[in-house]
Amino acid sequence: MTSRFRSPLAALVLSGLALFAASTGANAQAPADKPLKIGVSAGPYGDILREAAKLSAEQGVKAEIIEFTDWNQPNAALQAGDIDLNNFQNRPYLANQVKTRGYTIVALDESILVPAGLYSKKYTSFADIPAGSKIAIPNDPTNGGRALLLFQKAGLIKLKPGSGLYASVLDVVDNPKNLKIVEIDAAQLPRSLDDVAAAFVSSNYAYLAGLQLKSALLAETTLEEAKPYFTLVFAVREDRKDDPRIAKFIAVYRSQPVKDFTLAKFNGSLIPTW
Repeated sequence: MTSRFRSPLAALVLSGLALFAASTGANAQAPADKPLKIGVSAGPYGDILREAAKLSAEQGVKAEIIEFTDWNQPNAALQAGDIDLNNFQNRPYLANQVKTRGYTIVALDESILVPAGLYSKKYTSFADIPAGSKIAIPNDPTNGGRALLLFQKAGLIKLKPGSGLYASVLDVVDNPKNLKIVEIDAAQLPRSLDDVAAAFVSSNYAYLAGLQLKSALLAETTLEEAKPYFTLVFAVREDRKDDPRIAKFIAVYRSQPVKDFTLAKFNGSLIPTW
């Protein structure tokens, strides 16, 4: 079963109600007869969760998969108690959200590797990209640095030494083609390929757009140091980290049948970690 939060107002109302419930202790643990609510960003991650939910229901743990169209909402909903856990983010993204928003959210087990790539609809080689062209990166701080690192690997820019995975556009110290770096919402990056010379696109959005990792001009799997950035984790509120129903669902997710499903369906774009 899948729901979608599309209205920011509705999300705020639900969050407010859940915050009240949390303050009274009502959300300390979901009743055993109610399905776990699992948040995920819209796209293929949900397909894997739905497959796991089918199997977990057979073992007595029902789950409802809730898709969010805004990356900020799954953690906000988790903190508020609207959902029980989520699976859409990497550890650096979660750490940044905890630091900047004060969430009491912790990471549990890893789920899948989600590598990204640099794609272009106009050029087959980085050398062909003309001077003054636009290149696109995500507009969130963790994945923006991840994209800049990959563009550096492609030889298009050079970053300030030591900036690494946390680089920003301000850390670009060499840009021989005078490329214009535009920051765009991650979900919109595949669409930007009609307007830019190249764009960084994560595999979940690439999959939705019909892009295959093997068609990328450069794939992130060549960057061993970037693995923390494309490994997703299950996340829960700290007071739910020992919930046995959550542990049981994650165990079902990290099982051989779900691994086989993921490998067959996504053909290397999304990679199980177990």
